[in-house]
Amino acid sequence: MAFGNKPQSMDELLKEFMKRIPHRTKLQRGMVLHVWPEIVGDKIAAVSKNLHFEGNRLVLEVDNSAWRHEIHMKRFSIAKRLNEKVGNKVVQEIVVRAS
Repeated sequence: MAFGNKPQSMDELLKEFMKRIPHRTKLQRGMVLHVWPEIVGDKIAAVSKNLHFEGNRLVLEVDNSAWRHEIHMKRFSIAKRLNEKVGNKVVQEIVVRAS
């Protein structure tokens, strides 16, 4: 930070840092997995299993079809909030599977 500049938030600094490093997509995917509980809340995070990426798709499993339906209905808003949090459109689609 240069003298006289306004301090930046950690979110802003992290987004700037991510723009400058190689392999940022992998790091941003890791960030998505890390912030998943913060974005979806405790209940959905607790029932989400095997959260991983298949290309640009974020895939997860849940125990029953009721949870699958609940998350499926919210998938666009969840993807938007995840992408906003990491500062890039990392999640193109969310796929929810009932195990």
